[in-house]
Amino acid sequence: MSVLEALDHYYDRMAKRGEAEQPGYSREKISFAIVLNRDGIVSDITDLREPRGKALRPRLLEVPKAVTRTSGVSANLFWDKTAYVLGRTAGDGKRTEQEHQAFKDRSLELIGDCEDDGLVALKSFLQRWRPEDFNRPPFTPDMADTNIVFRLAGENRYLHEREAARTLVKGLPPPDGPIGFCLVTGREARLARLHPAIRGVQGAQSSGAALVSFNLDAFTSYGAEQGANAPTSEEAGFRYGAALNRMLDPDSRNRLPRPIGDATVVFWADTSDTVDEDAAQAAEEDFLSWFETPAGVDHDQDPAEGAKLMDALKAVAAGRPQEVDPRLRRGTRFHVLGLAPNAARLSIRYWLDDDFAALAGRLRDHLNDLRIEPTPRGMRRPPAVRWLLVRTTALRGEFDNVPPLLAGEVMRSILTGGPYPRALLAGVIMRLRARDDPTSGWHAAVIRAVLAREHRLGFTTEEPPMSLNRESPDPAYQLGRLFAVLEATQRSALGKVNATIRDRYMGAASAAPAGMFPLLMRNAQEHLGKLRRTGKGGWLEREIEEIENRFGDGGYPRSLRLDDQGRFFLGYYHQRSAQFAGRPTSEIDEDEETPDDN
Repeated sequence: MSVLEALDHYYDRMAKRGEAEQPGYSREKISFAIVLNRDGIVSDITDLREPRGKALRPRLLEVPKAVTRTSGVSANLFWDKTAYVLGRTAGDGKRTEQEHQAFKDRSLELIGDCEDDGLVALKSFLQRWRPEDFNRPPFTPDMADTNIVFRLAGENRYLHEREAARTLVKGLPPPDGPIGFCLVTGREARLARLHPAIRGVQGAQSSGAALVSFNLDAFTSYGAEQGANAPTSEEAGFRYGAALNRMLDPDSRNRLPRPIGDATVVFWADTSDTVDEDAAQAAEEDFLSWFETPAGVDHDQDPAEGAKLMDALKAVAAGRPQEVDPRLRRGTRFHVLGLAPNAARLSIRYWLDDDFAALAGRLRDHLNDLRIEPTPRGMRRPPAVRWLLVRTTALRGEFDNVPPLLAGEVMRSILTGGPYPRALLAGVIMRLRARDDPTSGWHAAVIRAVLAREHRLGFTTEEPPMSLNRESPDPAYQLGRLFAVLEATQRSALGKVNATIRDRYMGAASAAPAGMFPLLMRNAQEHLGKLRRTGKGGWLEREIEEIENRFGDGGYPRSLRLDDQGRFFLGYYHQRSAQFAGRPTSEIDEDEETPDDN
């Protein structure tokens, strides 16, 4: 199922819930309502803005569909910004008079001889209004350039909601356009010249951006103009635009509250003969809880969260969704859409159309791939994708430093079950070479996830170990183990120093072992000599000898490929975390550092 087709179907769910705007209407940001007496005199101004944080934000209201403005003057019906409605703007207003006249002419022509009290009041207001009246109360300067609607005094509904106004809007002639085959519905219908503007994608134009548009010759085919290149009926265009805009609302339950990379993510389930509204809503709620850490929940709060989530994913993936939520049903179709800004357009970062159980299985696989022993520091709840990327790939741990394309590719890998992008492995290793802490376990978990998935998909023959594997035949993994033992040798001999071998040499040793390990081994022999004189360090010598014997006569590799560098850091994490575990107390010197010290 295509993106537009799935959105068109979702509009039906919205209509059944009473959330869908009617054809000919759209939801717009409205800041103020002018209250009119029946004679058209302004009696009051109602501030419709709502507090969001420290600022006041416009309210989204269903109004007659917004016109598409490029460079011309075109007025909306029964609402618009102050330049059109009142002839006033905060800027230079070089064509404000022309804009106000356009609003006045269109409104008066549409109202005509209508006898509805509210529309008669609006007609009287427009006939007597002068732009200089804006300088007097109840009008205020902060109204300039905001969107305005009207209301009749003593009533709660707005003028555009009155039955007479709806009848006039419904009776408007359809826009000009050819009759053709709609690619969304598969029926003959009047085709849209322009597709609807989509609002709410973070980073995109606040006035809206196009999901489908053609405005340059390079984008067209066979001489077709604009919408004719992707024939979509006016009705289908309205329906998919209304559905997507509703899901992109800030308080929508069908979007992740924070973007992943540069992609704003929306999701929804389809209803069918076997899947009702309750089941679809349950699937959406579960998806949100799986992919977004709840507000106020840290990863180290609840040790049972991880097991609970894995049990839920296993049950849904195995076809037993009702064990998780009695509302869930087998065969629920689920969609995930990632949208990113691209100038005046939107880019589709990823699109998933699959069974909800298959999605649960892929998320279960993702969490299994991330498993590593010992568990990363503080990890009690499986990490949200955004949090994991910030923790392992971002400079200074800031989300703005996560490469947008990388975040999109990682999310696509999770949703589709495909291999993680190699850029993820490269990004994690780059942060480790830039002196991120390799002992936290988070970087090692991501490295193992990349390598484990490639093995599971048949791209490699050796599965990366989950915990310390002393018998691993992988030279890179053993070199990582050796580096951890050499670091422990330096610590035991010198105590705390300003810069350890990890600080100075880890990046070079992980990329070009043959150039670094001979130097490190010579230094280690000096440290071991000092420890022997005090009767310490025997276990370090045994560890070094055990690992060195695995290289034989071949010596150290001259260089390591990217995935081998990942295995190097994996071996380092396993060895360093386990080098004190399970050893008899008699073998540990009193002044040796415990694995948690750093």
